[in-house]
Amino acid sequence: MESDAAAFRDVPELTAGFRLLYEQKFPEGRKKFIEWTSKNPDDPFGYVAESASYLFEEFDRQGVLTSDFFLDDNKFLKGIKGKPDPESMKNFLEATGRARELAKARLKHNPKDQEALFALTIAAGMESNADSILEKKHLDGLKRMKEANAHAKLLLSQRPDASDAFVALGSANYIIGSLSSGYRALLWFGGVHGDKKLGMEQVGKTAENGRYLKPFAKILLALAARREKQNGLAQRLLSELNEEFPASPLFATEYAKAMGRPIPAGIGP
Repeated sequence: MESDAAAFRDVPELTAGFRLLYEQKFPEGRKKFIEWTSKNPDDPFGYVAESASYLFEEFDRQGVLTSDFFLDDNKFLKGIKGKPDPESMKNFLEATGRARELAKARLKHNPKDQEALFALTIAAGMESNADSILEKKHLDGLKRMKEANAHAKLLLSQRPDASDAFVALGSANYIIGSLSSGYRALLWFGGVHGDKKLGMEQVGKTAENGRYLKPFAKILLALAARREKQNGLAQRLLSELNEEFPASPLFATEYAKAMGRPIPAGIGP
């Protein structure tokens, strides 16, 4: 039976919280998630959302979701310069850990529990990003990436409408597909595969039909499109984001860059 859990329907408090994240109002968004979780302590998605608030905030602090990062192979393939904020990472890991505990408890009762599989997919995908991009622990990142893929495939085999899960598959495929051919060959023997085109198609499914992660998928796809010289696609996606979130300095800046226009006053670095 299909689950009617929060991850698969529109919950106003969660929708509002994610909107605040996409406007780079991270503490305000996190407050929404914590309030919702206090009323729904057994739902792992509340902790997934909270952990996303810490990850997105650190990405913003480090400039990860920008063309400056994505178009620089040294940054995109190797990670940030320096180290992430330790307190932020501690909070991120605590939230993902709690989500994992609740999800695994549900899987003991039902190995195909859709809510649990979704939580584990997104948690592992975020941990993979944190390991690879922020902590520069690339092998750990690959392990989490494989884990996210396994959970996502099992979930999507039951309900292909869980579109937010495609961003975990797609980002993994795109990043691995961007590595050198020699490194990809080594990963291939380890059972890790990558395909840039497939990755962009999968992220596109979340960008088209996602629920909470649709804007996140759009910015990922737009930045990947800029890497691939697909400027029309990048401009369209960034225009949509800028129109939907006019309070976001990130989307306004990236849209201006994609269009070759000056960055609006008071927004740029």
